[in-house]
Amino acid sequence: MEGAGGDTAPTMAPLAKWRNNFSMAFQYYLDRSTPHPMERWLGTLAAAAIYVLRVYYVQGFYIVSYGLGIYILNLLIGFLSPKVDPELEVLDGGSLPTKESDEFKPFVRRLPEFKFWYSITKAFCVAFLMTFFSVFDVPVFWPILLCYWIVLFVLTMKRQIMHMIKYKYVPFSFGKQRYSGKNSIASSGGMSRD
Repeated sequence: MEGAGGDTAPTMAPLAKWRNNFSMAFQYYLDRSTPHPMERWLGTLAAAAIYVLRVYYVQGFYIVSYGLGIYILNLLIGFLSPKVDPELEVLDGGSLPTKESDEFKPFVRRLPEFKFWYSITKAFCVAFLMTFFSVFDVPVFWPILLCYWIVLFVLTMKRQIMHMIKYKYVPFSFGKQRYSGKNSIASSGGMSRD
């Protein structure tokens, strides 16, 4: 009998072991990239440029590009939307602060920046790989798809901006606030010494 006194740990198949090692190494480098948003986005921009060049030189795969555009638009809406929708929160009794005396609630995205970046990067990589299979090269008249995507983008962004204006939130922050010491606290109306 196998577990009767010897090693009880099951032996991993070489393929499963390689997959596990690859997954751990990939997660390690993914975690190390987290504090470097500029470099991550530049890498994604490079992947997007490679994909655009591939589609341009092949002169096809427009339906793949259209699907990629719709997917990125969906991700963008998640990135710009609050985690808790104010329209639904009004029904529950809570709401965004409207007066200065109300409690401050920071903007929390439905789709965090890292997941947004990771999803877009994966999408460009998958779309790039799809350009190597002729089954995905469906013949379409690309100007119609482009016009339809632009109309969809404009209407979706208009709705999102109207939502932002209605509930008075801005989905962007421009870095962490930095204080230079006691003088900035006193001058900002905080605790002042008299």
